[in-house]
Amino acid sequence: MSDTLEPIWQEYHTQLHRFILNQVNNTSIADDILQDVFLKIHSRINTLKAQTKLKSWIYQITRHAIIDHYRTQKKWEPLSDKLVAPEREPSERAREEIENCLLSLLQNLPDNYRQALIWSEIDGLKQIEVADKLGLSWSGAKSRIQRGLAMIKERLLKCCQFEFDHRGTLIDYELKKKLC
Repeated sequence: MSDTLEPIWQEYHTQLHRFILNQVNNTSIADDILQDVFLKIHSRINTLKAQTKLKSWIYQITRHAIIDHYRTQKKWEPLSDKLVAPEREPSERAREEIENCLLSLLQNLPDNYRQALIWSEIDGLKQIEVADKLGLSWSGAKSRIQRGLAMIKERLLKCCQFEFDHRGTLIDYELKKKLC
């Protein structure tokens, strides 16, 4: 060990090891990363411009070494068949319950929002057609529909907890309160 590295080792190796161990939760991996850190310190010590910034420089090298460790690990490890949950589709009963809940929430909206949503979301009218029926500009009808949807979403999230798969498809829900 060089003369410049020895005092750095004496002062920082224990706290760096603890810091690394906190991040990786494995003593042998922490030892390997610590060794890599001190090799980098040794090879780059002459690039340090201000000796007063030594501690932050060392910790920056350490953080990058930890990040490099995680980058080199496998991103995905296969799960055993026992651990993999099967893809689930919501049951017909669940769909009906959610549909009834949505219709109930829709019926409890103020009239102007309810009618705009019925025409656009249930009857399938274009927003410009909803605007004509309501006597509004297109942007006014669009805003009314968006506000109505936001009200339903807010109320729905208050009463239900939803679970989605990785594609964003609803796979399950649970009532939080008996509001629906």
